[in-house]
Amino acid sequence: MLTLQVVLFAAKYWPAILFLVVFAFLAHQKFNKGLNKYPGPLVAAYTDWWRFAESWSRATHFTHQSLHRKHGDIVRLGPNSLSFADPKALSVIYGFNKGMIKSDFYPVQQPIAKGVRIHSLFSTTDEDYHAKYRRCVNGAFAMTNLRGYEPLVDSTTDAFVEQTIKRYCGSDKECNFYRWLQFYALDVIGELTWSKRMGFLDDDRDVGNVCKSMAANLAYAGPIGQMPWLDLIWVKNPIRLRLQEWGWIKSVTLPTTRFALQQNEDRAGELAKIRRDGDLEGGSRKTHDFLLKFTQAQYDHPDFMENGQVLATCNSMITAGTETTAITLSAIFHNLMQHPSVYCKLMIEIDGAVRDGIIIERRNKKVSWTEAQRLSYLDAVIQESFRLHPAVGMTQEKVVPAQGLEIAGHYIPGNTIVGCNPWVLQRRPEIFGDDVDAFRPERWLEASADQLRDMKAAMFQFGGGSRTCIGKHIALFSIYKFVPTFLRNFNMQQIKEDEYRHQCVWMVRIEGFYAQLSKRHQGQSVGS
Repeated sequence: MLTLQVVLFAAKYWPAILFLVVFAFLAHQKFNKGLNKYPGPLVAAYTDWWRFAESWSRATHFTHQSLHRKHGDIVRLGPNSLSFADPKALSVIYGFNKGMIKSDFYPVQQPIAKGVRIHSLFSTTDEDYHAKYRRCVNGAFAMTNLRGYEPLVDSTTDAFVEQTIKRYCGSDKECNFYRWLQFYALDVIGELTWSKRMGFLDDDRDVGNVCKSMAANLAYAGPIGQMPWLDLIWVKNPIRLRLQEWGWIKSVTLPTTRFALQQNEDRAGELAKIRRDGDLEGGSRKTHDFLLKFTQAQYDHPDFMENGQVLATCNSMITAGTETTAITLSAIFHNLMQHPSVYCKLMIEIDGAVRDGIIIERRNKKVSWTEAQRLSYLDAVIQESFRLHPAVGMTQEKVVPAQGLEIAGHYIPGNTIVGCNPWVLQRRPEIFGDDVDAFRPERWLEASADQLRDMKAAMFQFGGGSRTCIGKHIALFSIYKFVPTFLRNFNMQQIKEDEYRHQCVWMVRIEGFYAQLSKRHQGQSVGS
């Protein structure tokens, strides 16, 4: 009888009941953990759909800047999400031994191979797993070891220079500059990882649809990462994954993962010998590429490193190591073309270094890593480009431990998602000056020792703490060598400027970046 009465009551008053349930839910979201004291977009306090919709705008990097300029150092981006703009927050959120873990945003970017998730250094949220994984491969990425890879980088640079002259030098030719720089970055990674270029430069095409796949994956991960449960329904549904593993339905293995898997399988015999004997140093290769070093790590750490980790690390070399480099190189060259006085000043420094014997002549005017380190204005240009256009344009999320934590003077309750956006941090007027939106490399040369220390501490383009990008040294090594080499070989002029735009899909990709290129001669002035 009581049950019947409840049913009849609910049937009669269901609109009021529905209203009360929705009201209670929204009130819980709004006042969750006391986060209502932090300002932000009105809708964001009630639902993560605001974050989801905002990410589809492809302008999150600009939105976050505007929000922090309006509301201050802490902005509420969701019912359980806070963004910090105070550099003092960096050491807590991303520091060592703080108990912070990555949020569920990151597993969205885990690729699938035959129904199995591929856990990478980047995408895992397990800090113990990450620490073991990083210890296994860390040595391969050390700058001291990278110096031995310089011939591999140089061979790709030679191919780039020669293919650029062949394909794009001439007044009637236009170069899709971002795409061409991405091809260079991909072939560099091919040389470093598998000791061979993949054909991106030689064929001037997207081999295996790798570029298309990376763009699509970022376009998916950015929005879906704001509401990760959607990924568990659409792509990583456990039932779907199990059926893929059994071969009952077609696998959704990404082209980048298939590409890496194929390269590894092509050298199966060589890798099996290393796994069995661990004789990396006794091999016939003059340079041990990353694949060999990752496989050696299997021999050295058989209790942890398996084929899956080797594949994941090779896959990350493609997905993380190439897009970020292409973005940064594009930003550098775009800044130079938009600021002729800076362009001219940099060329004077480079030509002067050649004249003074700091840079020696080589095939295709290549510049070594050691030589590039002696060019102070080049360093300032690169640092300023990193500052104004970091590759990542969203908050790099962490989860506060259960006991809560004080961040930048504020107690933040446990399990709150917190993070910093480099596009916000790297535009702090009290650190970088009132002209934070201006491209002015001189700020890095004029700063006092204390100012320079604070500026470097606020730079967040490679992340921070134990989760600092493991490929940081590869990116720096490639960029510092490539920029002066390119500028010695070519003049450049941007065309179709109205088509140039940013696309923030977690990374801030550049689209519509076209240039006309011509061969440059030593001492030739900019624009002549």
